Amino acid sequence: MTPPSAPQTAQAAAKAAVSFTAARAPFRPRQHFDVSSDIPRSFFLGHHYAGLARMKQTLATVGLIIECRDFRVPITSWNPLLEQSLAPSNNNNNPSDRQRIIVYTHRDLGPDDRIPGARNGRRGGGTISDLTARHLRDFHLRKGHAAEVLFTSAAGNSGTSGAGPLLAAIKDVARARDSLTGLRCLVVGMPNAGKSTLLNALRRRGMGQNVAKVAKTGAQPGVTRKLSSPVRIVPGEDSAAAAAASAAGHGEDLHGMGEGVFLVDTPGVFIPYITDPEKMLKLALVGCVRDGILPREILADYLLYQLNRVRDFGISSNSHDTDTDTDSPPPEEQDQQRPPLYISRLNLPGPTNDVTEFLTAVAKRFGKLSKGGLPDLDAAAEWVVQEFRRGGLGKVLMDDVTPETLSQAAEELARMATGEDGAPMSLSQARKREKEARKARRLARGGEED
Repeated sequence: MTPPSAPQTAQAAAKAAVSFTAARAPFRPRQHFDVSSDIPRSFFLGHHYAGLARMKQTLATVGLIIECRDFRVPITSWNPLLEQSLAPSNNNNNPSDRQRIIVYTHRDLGPDDRIPGARNGRRGGGTISDLTARHLRDFHLRKGHAAEVLFTSAAGNSGTSGAGPLLAAIKDVARARDSLTGLRCLVVGMPNAGKSTLLNALRRRGMGQNVAKVAKTGAQPGVTRKLSSPVRIVPGEDSAAAAAASAAGHGEDLHGMGEGVFLVDTPGVFIPYITDPEKMLKLALVGCVRDGILPREILADYLLYQLNRVRDFGISSNSHDTDTDTDSPPPEEQDQQRPPLYISRLNLPGPTNDVTEFLTAVAKRFGKLSKGGLPDLDAAAEWVVQEFRRGGLGKVLMDDVTPETLSQAAEELARMATGEDGAPMSLSQARKREKEARKARRLARGGEED
């Protein structure tokens, strides 16, 4: 039998490729993620409880609360326990009352994709992160949650980025209070939300770039386990620094600072109990939960789901956003968004919903192999989580932020924060409430196990 010639072979291969492409269904990302109800629902540790109790004891001398939240999970990192326990003393319109500033950290790790459906030439349209930041700031200021809402960048990307506007806002609070003893501030938030990094950045900005680092930082939550001593971040009016500033023609910058501005670092405080297990995955991915508490492969699978997910970016007739069209982009336009970064980094032919395929590609590409050269999926999953936190696998917002979702979250968090006696909910109360909710869901399904 005569073997086929090279041209015939090439033609057959091309024909087969065309047939395969035509038969292959277009990729569709998962629209929901199935989470086991058995995964841990809390990371509320003893030093969280002790730290919160100590914070409440110091409130009488505190004029400003600075709460850090992670921009990648702007709703999920909102801790109702802090909201309830450390609320402003009255309202943010009276300078003598305790004020609150909300700071969303890791703003640079939010997506920089242009908004789908944005109109050309109308204030530039902006990015997905820009729109999210506007929704967050408008919502919190409108509801009176804070006197100011600001955004800062991660330490690895110019550590003082965003510290300037925050320091200016802190000085405004100090001037409004005009206290001889200056201003005392608490910086609070979930574990590993960037509190200590922010303190160091503010001190460098306010006291000079050559000051020593005073707050210890780390990649894992729990580095700060108790309240720190007050750290000066702005000199007092009568200090040598004030005299030098006055000589340089900038003396008005320290007017009204009294003895200066002092900041107290605090341990991160987790939510006592999380009813939605998907929120636990989100918090674990951004580092609010110590590594090893949740299975790495589940975290990698959830990250894959998030990297592929097509979102509603808040571009709707109810969003009142003048930068964009009034309707969400059609599905075909959403599918044409920038492909996930992991495709090119892992040399994959396209996106995948298969976590085993995803982790196998990671293992082969970055040498995460066990004996015999087989892919070590656990080591690959660990690499995936750490690389995501560095921004190396793409930038995502894991919460959908619109005016509607923010209002819904505020109502839900208010219920989560308060127990039957009106006091902040304890861990046992939260578990009891979840047990009752699971029983109700089981009965609604006709007695099936939950």
